Amino acid sequence: MSAHRFAVRVKPGASKSFVGGSYGDPAALVVSVNAQPVDGKATDAVIAAIAHAFGVRNSQVEIVSGHTARTKHVVVTIDDDKDVLFLERLNELLHKLNE
Repeated sequence: MSAHRFAVRVKPGASKSFVGGSYGDPAALVVSVNAQPVDGKATDAVIAAIAHAFGVRNSQVEIVSGHTARTKHVVVTIDDDKDVLFLERLNELLHKLNE
């Protein structure tokens, strides 16, 4: 198993959940979620959205810093043989525009 750490910028209260785009420099992956930032609901929604975007289980996504901030650092743990696919998907998502 290998772990990939990257920054995300959360947009809570969005009209729909969406993972894609970048924010800032260095680029953070933008994660828009329907949930409001109350009682950890947005954080749970961020984990679910990232897991769905990368095709992994929620348990493979961990927020390691920024639990109460809009900019968070997450770690996604994946099988070693899927490293290249993960990095390609991350790059694709960073360059994706909100549909």
